[in-house]
Amino acid sequence: MGALGGLEWMVIILVVLLLFGAKKIPELAKGMGQGINEFRKASAEIRSEIDKGTKEEAQAKKTEPKTEKKEPEPEKTEPKTETENNSASDANKEK
Repeated sequence: MGALGGLEWMVIILVVLLLFGAKKIPELAKGMGQGINEFRKASAEIRSEIDKGTKEEAQAKKTEPKTEKKEPEPEKTEPKTETENNSASDANKEK
């Protein structure tokens, strides 16, 4: 299964010519050319949008002020209820 040789291309061209006729082939080629051009334009637009987005993101990172690392705040404990205070003092009295 190698690449197509000269004879294979000639057969393919002959079959296409017989199927579509000499008048239709230029129209088909024109349509294919327009389709390829549209595809190239669309891919160039997408590529430029991606480049633009990455440049903006890089600039945003450069202009961001550097923040110092903060130590985590100690967890806040909820005040004990009266019954918890009483049970803790009872336990201390028993010792």
